[in-house]
Amino acid sequence: MGPYDWAAPQDWMCEKAIIEGGWFGGQYFVGTHLSVEEHQRRTVNNFLELRSIAPDLRIAPVIQGDTVPAYERCVELYANSGVDLRAEPVVGLGSVCRLQSTGQGAAIVTAMAAHGFKLHGFGFKILGLERVGHLLASADSAAWSTHARHRPALPGHTHKNCANCIDYALKWRSRVLAAVPTWQQPLLDVA
Repeated sequence: MGPYDWAAPQDWMCEKAIIEGGWFGGQYFVGTHLSVEEHQRRTVNNFLELRSIAPDLRIAPVIQGDTVPAYERCVELYANSGVDLRAEPVVGLGSVCRLQSTGQGAAIVTAMAAHGFKLHGFGFKILGLERVGHLLASADSAAWSTHARHRPALPGHTHKNCANCIDYALKWRSRVLAAVPTWQQPLLDVA
């Protein structure tokens, strides 16, 4: 598909299921039993290590948290490490895929966008994009692949399903773009 624009480092998700463990949506998580703060520290340190090992690679920083104040704390960790997130071509927004269409998710995206970051929303589906897509520089989701996995292949396709099919992915992309509002009230820069 060509050269990559950027790559995400290993970031440490901060969802309750990941930290505490347990059942979520029919899936069992062991849990790290570490704090959100430790997950954030490991996320920032991994980014810094990758940048020091391979400074020419386009590795994007990822901010993590579970509440707006926690995300703000992660932003401070980057700043205290000398990373100016506003100067980065893209800043990943982690631990939002299950929150992306909720009020809490919207509050997190809005708070981080107010910093002037060029945000990439991991795991953003149509409802989340409808709500806060105008605040993101980019987003991704594997929802199309999950959807395709549970349906027959497109007519004329010889594979079992279209979970890894470019034609299905492009049809899904068109559907997403058609569903997302083309205009939103811009944020006012209040100083």
